[in-house]
Amino acid sequence: MISAKPLSSAPEAVEGNPFVRYRTRLDSYRRWVDAGGSDAEFVTLVEHLNAKVADVDGVGFVVTPISEQPALAEAIGLPSCRLWVKDETNNVSGSHKARHLFGLLLHLAVDERFGDNSAGELAIASCGNAAIGAAVVAKAAGRPLRVFIPTWADANVAESLAELGATVEVVARQPGELGDPTYLRFVEAVANGSTAFSVQGTVAPHALDGGRTIGWELAEQFGYLAKRDQQMARLDYVSIQVGGGALGSAMAMGLADGVEARWLAAMPRIEAVQTAAAAPLKRAWDKLVAVDDPLSALASRPDDFMTPWENVGTSLATGILDDVTYDWRQLAAAMLTTGGSPVVVDEAAIVEAHKVGRATTGINVSATGTSGLAGLLSKSDDAIRGANVAVIFTGVER
Repeated sequence: MISAKPLSSAPEAVEGNPFVRYRTRLDSYRRWVDAGGSDAEFVTLVEHLNAKVADVDGVGFVVTPISEQPALAEAIGLPSCRLWVKDETNNVSGSHKARHLFGLLLHLAVDERFGDNSAGELAIASCGNAAIGAAVVAKAAGRPLRVFIPTWADANVAESLAELGATVEVVARQPGELGDPTYLRFVEAVANGSTAFSVQGTVAPHALDGGRTIGWELAEQFGYLAKRDQQMARLDYVSIQVGGGALGSAMAMGLADGVEARWLAAMPRIEAVQTAAAAPLKRAWDKLVAVDDPLSALASRPDDFMTPWENVGTSLATGILDDVTYDWRQLAAAMLTTGGSPVVVDEAAIVEAHKVGRATTGINVSATGTSGLAGLLSKSDDAIRGANVAVIFTGVER
């Protein structure tokens, strides 16, 4: 899918708090209204909680910018495409993760408002940005949070969590244990009464609700440019980093909504980037596409394909070292229908993308945050000549 005409550089036209701007698209809003709440009351709720978030973190939620990066396209050998970066590094808690958690918090607020929720302990398993996002949002809401982190988690992350008032448990793998040990301890905590406050839609389905805001923003930003310049609203490729899969699935869902809203002319090709140190999505994908009717198989028996990565290696992109791509179904469906596929990159590509991404854009982004860019390093310039290509710089360098 190649753009018929180029887009102009992005103005600051799509703005405001995404949880207010897109509120009628949120499942929490529909639940609120169905229970008898008004639109004005929901806006007041969002603005109140957002102000509390800003008190804790120094910033609240706003639409994050996109910008065309021709120097970056040139530096990675793709001068003939139009490369766009959506920058999440100045978002709440320094990454996109807080979007998921704030969306989940809105559902908890709906439950509390209409009497279906206790104000008990929240829990999450995370190695970095998700934990910090959860700690910021939980503190803003006045809710206790327990965080399960791996032994190799960055010491700065553990320190930040403690400063935010979270209870931190460092979890080691037990002999013979399969799967992520932090996730296993998290599941045990939820079984014992904690509330799942996770970015993983498999255990906290409402977390994908807030995550969709990033896809809505990207779609509307391209749609605005097209409308302004009387051109086709075509976004051709999105190369997105994948660990647990919530970002990729939420992005795909949001972009599909953007097509329905006529912000985009068509869905872009979705490519999901994993490191060779942990590539469960690629392995599941290879099994999936080998069967008859992959979409039906994906819907009916996903666990036949997705299994834990047995020996997770090391990578500078620590945030995508999940041994299971938990939220892979919507992402895989989007790749199947758009002609995309998973892309596995080696550590050299992770390092190079981080280096060149920071140097050419001036964005203080982490290696996890640039790993979607790493997926473009093996592309041929001729293959995507004239295309609008988007990557998401998802997390700040701490």
